[in-house]
Amino acid sequence: MLNATERPWPRELRLRSGGGSLLAAFENGEEFELSAEYLRIESPSAEVKGHGPGQAVTVPGKRNVVISSIEPVGNYAVRLVFSDGHDTGLYSWDYLLRLGREQATLWQAYLDRLVAEGLSR
Repeated sequence: MLNATERPWPRELRLRSGGGSLLAAFENGEEFELSAEYLRIESPSAEVKGHGPGQAVTVPGKRNVVISSIEPVGNYAVRLVFSDGHDTGLYSWDYLLRLGREQATLWQAYLDRLVAEGLSR
């Protein structure tokens, strides 16, 4: 969990490329362009992360998914609605920041899992 000084507030969330990516810009100057595919496969939903440790699943076949809409959830998160019907993940500001900061590592881990499990994007 981030402390108050490490927890910048988002200043802009904008769909780009027809929903193919999300620009997440934070008040501390950090900006990340997160692909819809990446956000979908890293959804914080129970469907993807499971209900406990070790229950996460690898989500294949999302190369062409787009974000259909962004819905605010209180003042702490957004729900992303994807073109494949997935809409149960709540992306908190902390989670979006983590996804941006760790994008290269998380993406490579996903690609490695796809290969190990014989799946494709």
